[in-house]
Amino acid sequence: MSEAAGCHGGRETLEAAARAAGKSLVMDELARNYPRGPHDQPQSMCPAFGSLRVGLRMRRVATILSGSACCVYGLTFTSHFYGARRSVGYVPFNSETLVTGKLFEDIRDAVHATAKPEEVDAVVVINLCVPTASGVPLDLLPKQIDGVRVIGIDVPGFGVPTHAEAKDVLAGAMLRYARGEAEAGPVARPRQMVEGERSVALIGELFPADPMGVGALLAPMGLTVAPQTPAREWRDLYAALDCEVAAAVHPFYTASIREFRAAGRPVVGSGPVGHDGTAAWLEAIARATGTTAAQLDAAKARALPAIRAALEAAPIAARITVSGYEGSELLVARLLMEAGAEVPYVGTACPRTEWSDADRDWLESRGTHVQYRASLEQDMAAMREVKPDLALGTTPLVQKAKELGIPALYFTNMVSARPLFGAAGAGSMAGIVAAQTRGRERFSRMVSFFEGVGTPDGAGYGFREKPVDPPGFRDRQRKLRAAKAKAEESVGT
Repeated sequence: MSEAAGCHGGRETLEAAARAAGKSLVMDELARNYPRGPHDQPQSMCPAFGSLRVGLRMRRVATILSGSACCVYGLTFTSHFYGARRSVGYVPFNSETLVTGKLFEDIRDAVHATAKPEEVDAVVVINLCVPTASGVPLDLLPKQIDGVRVIGIDVPGFGVPTHAEAKDVLAGAMLRYARGEAEAGPVARPRQMVEGERSVALIGELFPADPMGVGALLAPMGLTVAPQTPAREWRDLYAALDCEVAAAVHPFYTASIREFRAAGRPVVGSGPVGHDGTAAWLEAIARATGTTAAQLDAAKARALPAIRAALEAAPIAARITVSGYEGSELLVARLLMEAGAEVPYVGTACPRTEWSDADRDWLESRGTHVQYRASLEQDMAAMREVKPDLALGTTPLVQKAKELGIPALYFTNMVSARPLFGAAGAGSMAGIVAAQTRGRERFSRMVSFFEGVGTPDGAGYGFREKPVDPPGFRDRQRKLRAAKAKAEESVGT
């Protein structure tokens, strides 16, 4: 790989290098599964964190990273920050091992050393940007070693737009492997599996209590909840694939959805949010599973009055903008609107898929603008225009909102960390919205108090008055910049 195709080479250069190195099929599949959008890609942390997170949250699964040392340091630091409490393997390289192919041999040796059946069920190897661009062939690794599965995936930042979608890269690869095992013969029995039980497999990382809440919604229909995808242990994959229907609660898991469909399972979108959303979702599940009308009516009769009561007991009277990169942004917006909020704008870093169409149609029919593949600039522009009572979004958006005196919450830590479905979800948001919007006047006082402090002209401490530029300073600087630009232009021609 040339020097230009290093970490700093840019997406186009890295992608061209990957294709030249024999990774065209990989890049084509990533482009098909995770299309970018009108601009390059949303601003996000390194996408590979999503795949790393999926592996680290599974029991008896070891993860090995292959990438630049700085990237691996950042990813492992983030993983421990999120409480993984597990080591991450790393195969270092240099120009010589990269060019000669020794890096692949080192990866293979690391996999053999890690694949101990008494300790792990699977070993995951993740190629980051430079090994992918260099064509390091993870598909040549053995598929299993002493019964330990080996899964190699490429998760380059120039091919996977967001870390949310990178979760699907590994989840889909694991489902494909598990499906092949189940088709080939008997597999390990999943824990707590009941013979003849009809289940619904939830696709997406959910608040821990939500699967139990969904199970209560489905019980009158004779259905249970299968282990969710991404899974927590390998045998859960078999139980998920054995479902009656898969529910794409997070609609961007395209590779995982493909595996469920290949296993002959129908897939429904949206989720049981609010009163209307829950009713529509239960109807979709009933159609897909052949549930009787009486069972469906029983499920509605048990769930819907409680949800309506929860919404009425905790109304939300506020204008709110919603943005994030989790994939549940449209569902959260629906819930807020059913609780009485006005939501003029929803931005999600994830792409539009058919599995979110029901939510998009519902929101747009009520005047909400839905922006897929939203950039930070689009989210901020919407916030400035709407001037909401509360902004839900990413860290930089929350920072900008508070600078403007707008109450704001980080979507991932404050919204995703609450139940979303059923009656519990219906009452989960009102309290936090009320608490934040009550603080708007306090934000206004703070903005007024600190006006001008910390900005370019007022940076620093100890000023009793705004600093004054020396006479003629700005004019001299402007002339210097103009002269420099003219000199650079003459050199370029």
